[in-house]
Amino acid sequence: MAHRPIRREHRATRRALRATLRRRAAETRLVSSCRRRPRSITTVAIAAGIDRDTASGCANGLRSVAKRLGVTPALTARTRRTACGGRARQTHTVHRYTLRQVARLVANYRPRKAEYVTAAARIAAFAAAA
Repeated sequence: MAHRPIRREHRATRRALRATLRRRAAETRLVSSCRRRPRSITTVAIAAGIDRDTASGCANGLRSVAKRLGVTPALTARTRRTACGGRARQTHTVHRYTLRQVARLVANYRPRKAEYVTAAARIAAFAAAA
């Protein structure tokens, strides 16, 4: 027989549900933002569902590929960095690429590290879905 939740349990449950909703809404906003306009390679990787450390390492490899292929960023801006939690004190110059450009870079990217291989596959699937 299930008991009726006491006020404290109810508040805790609702707090957890609100946190889940906030997290999911933020993920949805990030994904749609990547599909609408150019974003940094690291941001695209994070939107594809890759953790921050792997995303920044994979993005470094993709930037090398961009340099090798001569792909120039669609947009250059000064901003705070997503990989640093978005609250870094200093601004940095970021290069933003469209999803089509990122798909081209991933197609020519040949990582050796196993987690970068899976990250590249997830980024490719994310870019292809757009």
